[in-house]
Order: sequence, then structure tokens, then C-alpha cells
Amino acid sequence: MHWLNERLAEKGHKICFMAEYYLPDISRIPTLSCAYVTRVLTQEAFADLYRPEWSNALCEDRKNLDVLGVGAYDGSALVGLAACSADCDDMWQIGVDVLPEYRRQGIASALTSRLTKEIINRGKVPFYCTAWSNVRSVRNAVKSGFIPAWVEMTAKPANIVDEMNL
Repeated sequence: MHWLNERLAEKGHKICFMAEYYLPDISRIPTLSCAYVTRVLTQEAFADLYRPEWSNALCEDRKNLDVLGVGAYDGSALVGLAACSADCDDMWQIGVDVLPEYRRQGIASALTSRLTKEIINRGKVPFYCTAWSNVRSVRNAVKSGFIPAWVEMTAKPANIVDEMNL
């Protein structure tokens, strides 16, 4: 990687993002539960959810691609959300968020595994992406029945990467 970054620097670029993508192991997608009521959500339910706390699950810039989700509720309050975007015709990407005070209770994996099954039941292939450095997200992927499938490395102009790292 250092060798590649040195070659990119000669062209005014740097490595910017490194991501690992996961596909479900169909034979081992668990049925997981959490201490909260979960509900399947469709696109219409997302209208008021484009807020920072749900920015891994939903993408405000691409609302039309957000198609399905599973929410965890403490009473009437949404405390966790896994949702997916139809990034292409046959594959839907899962993202998940849990409010900080509700983390480490198995909510993320319960939502991710349920959403995975909902996507498969709709005839689509679920996939999951993590930054290499996001160990919690990697653990969620594995616990939810996903296995590593491919990696992606992105290069950008050096000045953009430097600004991002300020």
C-alpha cells in the first residue's frame, strides 16, 4: 500500500478510502433478537429520518435509492435503524445506526440480520460495506452472517485527502 501511495503521490494523488465489502453466507444468517420491538419500514417511513443519527442507514442525497429498513423502538422512540439502498438492480447495500446510549445491546446485529432476510425474500442480494478501520461494523457484519467478498481502495487528489484529514 505504501508503494502504491508513493506512485500516486507522483501524480498528485493519495489513497483516500479503504473499504471491505461483505456478502451473506446464506447457510448461516442467524435469527437474532434484541430487547426492543422491531418493525419493517418501507420508503414512505423514511421521510422524517434523514438526520445525522441515521446517516449510515439512510442517504439524504440519494433518497430515491433508500428502499427498505428495519427499526428498533423503545416505546415510540426509534433507537436503531438498518436500512438498504438499491445501489443496482439486484444488490441492496445495508447500512446501520444505533443511538449511542443503546449500543452494545445486540441491536445492530438483530436489525442487520433481519433486514438481510427481508432483502433476500424480495429476490435481491444484500451486501454490507465497512471502512477497514471500523472494527465494530466488521464485527456486526460477521455476527449477522456476512463474509468478506471484495475490497475497494479509492485515490483522490492529494489536496482533497489532506483537507479531509485536518
